[in-house]
Parts: sequence; structure tokens; C-alpha cells
Amino acid sequence: MAIPRISNKLIINRHQRQAKYFIEDLGNNVTLEMVAIPGGTFMMGSPDTEEGHRGSESPQHQVTVKFFFMGKYPVTQAQWQAVAALPQVNSELNSEPSYFKGADRPVERVSWYDAVEFCSRLAQKTGRNYRLPSEAQWEYACRAGTTTPFHFGETITPELANYNSNSTYGNGVKGESRGETTAVGSFGVANDFGLYDMHGNVWEWCADSWHDNYERAPSDGSVWEDKNYNDNDCRLLRGGSWFINPVKCRSAFRSDLIPGARRYDYLGFRVVCAAAWT
Repeated sequence: MAIPRISNKLIINRHQRQAKYFIEDLGNNVTLEMVAIPGGTFMMGSPDTEEGHRGSESPQHQVTVKFFFMGKYPVTQAQWQAVAALPQVNSELNSEPSYFKGADRPVERVSWYDAVEFCSRLAQKTGRNYRLPSEAQWEYACRAGTTTPFHFGETITPELANYNSNSTYGNGVKGESRGETTAVGSFGVANDFGLYDMHGNVWEWCADSWHDNYERAPSDGSVWEDKNYNDNDCRLLRGGSWFINPVKCRSAFRSDLIPGARRYDYLGFRVVCAAAWT
């Protein structure tokens, strides 16, 4: 149920709902909560009228996404360490890559290749299809049925997410920037699918290659890796981070980085699982 809250004359929607999920046991009392994301159809991208709109978010297009599971939070350092201790699949993993230390903080300073290896090790351990989300899955899951710039409404405030709150978006207010990551779920604000930290904290790697806009983009929610139309060798990042201005934390905002980059303390990810839990 959404509970309207008045903040600076704007309605901010705080969501409290019981999501369907399963828990993956990673050993040593470390678990991974996976939330069921129902299939559906949405408009991907942003309208020209949205504050901060960029051409890379156009054209808006209808995408139909199949049911899947997604991590309730970005992957934490405790989860990372548990999976990094599993047998190697393709590449080595640093068990403690993060700059901002904390078992419940999101893992950061991980490359796209590192995140893919994490998924491969987790899939090998569990027998389930863990991987990075497609860009369409990420935006669909972030929006959770909303069409506003953020899943909680028209603006973002420092009490809702971890971002550079020295800047504002819309009629939002400034606040003291934290200057570092925060423990996952610490703001207590989930979207209507039951996902936390979709705006801010750490950028989240997606599986797709970067394309300058959505011309020829798939409409079925699949990973877009068409080499004929890949505009560079970079991979997608979504969600913004503690370091970034609020306009770049919007549901529709797209960024990219070379897949081998790992030295940044704002690069994280969350996982999806395509197969239903049985």
C-alpha cells in the first residue's frame, strides 16, 4: 500500500508491501533475497517533457517483459565474499574489492567482467540461471508500474535515497551529501515490486552493450548485444550513485563505461534469475 507523504508540497509515495520472493543460501549465514517481478508491458525511456531528458532515452517504446526474479538489494560485500570463495568459472575475483567497507554495504569497485563471473559462480553453485539484468528488465523493475522520473514520484530527496544532494531535481530540496555508500535498504523505501536502492547508492551494471538511443531496440526485454548497431564497446549502467547528481538517478537515465573498469567506488550491480523458484 502506498502511503502519501507531504514533503515540500509534493506527494512522495512510500511503499510498504509484502513481495513474493525466495532466499538463496550462500553459506556462513549469508543469504541472497530474490524478489518475484511479474511480467508485463511498459513504456521504456522518457518523454521529451521530462526534466533532464536526453536523446539516449528516446524514442520511448513499448517493451513486454516476462516474469523473472531480481535481487531485492544491490549485491552486498558479504554476498560478494561468499560467492568469490566458490570455484572459479572463467576469471579470478578479489574477495574484498570495495573502498567503503561494510558487510551490508553494496560491493563496489567491480568491473562488468567481475559481475558476470559472480553470476556464473552463483549459477554453477545453485543450478539456476543467474545473470546480470537486461537494461529493459532493470528499468521495468525500477519503475514498478510508474511513469514518473523516480519510482516514488516526481522528485527525489535525501531522506529517500543516497545521491549527491548538493543538487536538486524538480522541486526537491538540498541536503547533506553522505559522500559514501550506505547499507542496502537503509532508507526503508521500496518500490511496488519490493525492490530497494534502485535510485542512487551504486551504479548497477546491466548485461547490454551501449547504444546511443533506442532505434532498433528489442521489444521483448532481452539483452541488446547487436554488434551491427553497437555504438562502442561499453556496457550499460543504471540507477545513479552516491556520487552523482539526482537527474542521473532517474528511472530512465542511461550511462555506460568500459566493461573492464573496476577502480571506481560507485560501481556495483544486482542479479536476476530467469527461472522460477521450485
